[in-house]
Amino acid sequence: MMSGRKDFERPSLREYLAIAIVIAAGVVLVRWASTLAPTPAEPREIVVPMTAMFALTGAVWLLMVISRNVAVLLGAASVKYFRDYGDGAPDEWIERPARAFDNLMQAPTLFYVVALLAIALHGVDAPQVSLAWIYVASRAVHATIYIVFNYVPLRFAFYAVSCITLAVMWARLALSL
Repeated sequence: MMSGRKDFERPSLREYLAIAIVIAAGVVLVRWASTLAPTPAEPREIVVPMTAMFALTGAVWLLMVISRNVAVLLGAASVKYFRDYGDGAPDEWIERPARAFDNLMQAPTLFYVVALLAIALHGVDAPQVSLAWIYVASRAVHATIYIVFNYVPLRFAFYAVSCITLAVMWARLALSL
């Protein structure tokens, strides 16, 4: 049933095709990483992508702080809005870094947990490290798309790739127990 809203948008067939291509490429990459020889790796090898994920989060956090403060200084946003997030919401582009930061506080926590469990349970191997890098890369592209031009179909495709990657990391860890 349609919502009846005039601003209702549905992705075009071309957009669905682009989403499918990005997700399929991500699945191929995840499949490739999963079939690498499961040679044990040093625990610090998975700490590097964990650190990169933290750096991405920190960069988006800094961008959020800067964009909000610049918006207030230029009169594009009111301090009152940030007090209670009620009336006077700033333009959407001002809040994109904040939304991207919030997003980086959600599913990536499961990435940190699986990586830490892999270290604790001696489950760090070449495929898990490669998958960790795929996860971080897909999250970086997702955050960049969100902040820079917010093209939802493409943003969703990279989000889906990150979720698939994370699920495979968890499945590999669970099956190794």
